[in-house]
Amino acid sequence: MSLKLVLALAAASGLLGVGLGAYLRFLISLGKKGSMELKLKEIELKGQEESKKLTLRAEEEAARILKEARNEARVKEDSVKKSEERLVKREDTLDKRQSDLDKETEELKSRIIEIKKIKERADALEMEKRAALERAARLSEEDAKKELIAAVEKKNEEDILMRMQKLEQGGEEKLERRAQEIITSAIQRLGTNIAADSLTTSVSIPSDDAKGKIIGKEGRNIKAFERATGVEVIVDDTPGAITISSFNPIRRQIARVALENLILDGRIQPAKIEQMVEKAEQEINKIIKDKGTQAAFECGVINLPPQVIAILGRLHFRTSYGQNVLHHSIEMAHIAGMIAAELGVNIAVAKAGALLHDIGKAMDHEVQGTHVEIGRRILQKFGVDEAVVKAMQAHHGEYPFETPESVIVQVADAISGSRPGARRDTVENYLKRLEDLERIATSSPGIEKAYALQAGREIRIFVKSAEVSDLEAKNIAKNTAKKIEDELKYPGEIKVTVIRENRVVEYAR
Repeated sequence: MSLKLVLALAAASGLLGVGLGAYLRFLISLGKKGSMELKLKEIELKGQEESKKLTLRAEEEAARILKEARNEARVKEDSVKKSEERLVKREDTLDKRQSDLDKETEELKSRIIEIKKIKERADALEMEKRAALERAARLSEEDAKKELIAAVEKKNEEDILMRMQKLEQGGEEKLERRAQEIITSAIQRLGTNIAADSLTTSVSIPSDDAKGKIIGKEGRNIKAFERATGVEVIVDDTPGAITISSFNPIRRQIARVALENLILDGRIQPAKIEQMVEKAEQEINKIIKDKGTQAAFECGVINLPPQVIAILGRLHFRTSYGQNVLHHSIEMAHIAGMIAAELGVNIAVAKAGALLHDIGKAMDHEVQGTHVEIGRRILQKFGVDEAVVKAMQAHHGEYPFETPESVIVQVADAISGSRPGARRDTVENYLKRLEDLERIATSSPGIEKAYALQAGREIRIFVKSAEVSDLEAKNIAKNTAKKIEDELKYPGEIKVTVIRENRVVEYAR
């Protein structure tokens, strides 16, 4: 009983403590709430004061900005007014100027009309004067001009001739000196003694007994040899030699090598002939390739297509007027390079154009056309530089001189071909050239006689002094030189000399 009582008392005291704690918490919360409300009130009062201050500041700033904006608007308005006034003044000025220009334009139009009328009247008067002069002189204006010019020329012929001679001599002397310096330098620097080369077509034999073996029974061997090589073998009474004849220099060389090998071997029969000819073809093709490569390397001409080098090597077996064409081309390349260096033009193009200038001669017996045209087609076919083609194509005057290098190639060709010992010509061609020279020289009126001298290097023309004046003699020399250039082909140059002699004859009786 006492335990229950104790427990009841404990429970009652616990409940009482809980209630008392709750009341105390309530009292404390009421105190805190009152302090929070005070703080909030203080914050609210401070906020109201701050907002009033900000409002006052904003109103002051707005008033200031509005005042500045009104001032700027007033300034801009004044500026616009001034601009409008200036524009009005300009418009007035422009209107005034436009009216002045309109007046001046009208005045100019009227003056132009007056000038046209005056010119028409002047032209009409000029025509009337010309017509009157023509009626009085019985000559047209063109005829009168010709007669006047002829009279002035005749009256001042000596003075004109002297002036022409002075101008020509002065210019020619300067150009001649410079040309001599360049050419002399090129020739002196080349400094090689290249003798004229002749392609042999005869084969030496150890004894005349070998001729019978070469001919064979009933001509069997010689026929087989001619069929295999495409040449003609001439076996005559010449001791110790057999002649090979063909228009193709490559065939002649193949035949020569094959025949020499057959003679050394001693076994001459159709089967052996075919074998030796095939072997000779291989040897000649190798020589051709080597000669072309050596020539390009010696001249410093690089990047040539292999096909062009092979065709170039064929010129080793080609001659022109007794001069080996490949040696001539190499010599030309050196000369052209030196001249190009002196003149400051493209040395590589000048050398290549000179080395390849006669490449068409390697094929001219197989292809139709001149060797220049054949050479152009070969170079263009294998993609050689167009500048090189232009440099080589004009060396015989078939094409115009389009570049300085083309002129250099033509000059180098003349130097190489006309130097002493370079070429040999046949007697028939030599005589024909001299006859053609004298024929051209005597084709002009007023010629008394003409003589070809110095192996065709000079033509001397004598004119009739009574029919030809000094000025006309000079024209005859120029025209004759031009005809020779157009009609004849020749190495080097030909000097044309016109001689006019005055003779006065009187008789004492």
